[in-house]
Amino acid sequence: MDIDVKKSAPVGVFDSGVGGLTVAREIMRHLPNENIVYFGDTARVPYGSKSKDNIIRYSRQIIHFLKTKGVKAIVIACNTASALALDVVREESDIPIIGVVEPGARAALETTKTRKIGVIGTEGTIRSAMYEKIIQGIDPEATVIGKACPLFVPLVEEGFAKHRVTQEIIDYYLASFLETDIDSLILGCTHYPLLRSRIREYVGEKITLVNPAYETAMDLKQLLKARGIENMDTRQEHAAYSFYVSDAADKFKQFANSILPYDIETTKQINIEEY
Repeated sequence: MDIDVKKSAPVGVFDSGVGGLTVAREIMRHLPNENIVYFGDTARVPYGSKSKDNIIRYSRQIIHFLKTKGVKAIVIACNTASALALDVVREESDIPIIGVVEPGARAALETTKTRKIGVIGTEGTIRSAMYEKIIQGIDPEATVIGKACPLFVPLVEEGFAKHRVTQEIIDYYLASFLETDIDSLILGCTHYPLLRSRIREYVGEKITLVNPAYETAMDLKQLLKARGIENMDTRQEHAAYSFYVSDAADKFKQFANSILPYDIETTKQINIEEY
């Protein structure tokens, strides 16, 4: 591939549903020249309760689909897939693939002073202990306390982020953290930044909230620059973004337009099982 063509090639971003839009949003903000092809696996959401074998199979299918769109790099914008499938699919791929777990883990270590870090995520992410493995691989003295918060995803997807029932669920899940001396809390699911203000209000200022979506965008920026494939073309007002889902395209588009900096006009539904 010609280097200029490769530079203008899109970045592929995928998630189990709408949560990965928080990663896409950070890429749009901080890498404004990069074109994006986003896939949300809305037919098979949630990933958090699925087996590792299925998550790997889903990830392979989605990567195959994204490659048909000529992507130059892929971001797994899903903590569960990053934890369970990244190592496998990265070895199989001829283009760079990054996940959201490693950037979030590193950022938590950079912010903590007590070396006690909390992680909230899906059942799959917490069960994998991937944040703990990465954090303790860098700092064996660090303590990691994980907590699965499975109800956060449906609350966000149903538009209940500001509803009082969400405050009760936050209290139910996070009360135990207030009895610890963690000073850094990783929002270990891409849906959770959409609850950030409510979580911040609950845990107070002493605990730093780490948003892996932002950290992943920063890692992507470094990766593209290191490979010499960042898009330097500034002629267009903003980059080209296209969105694909495996189900419920209209609902996805409505949600995306509520959180992204640019309105998306179309979302295409595809049969991901064909890939």
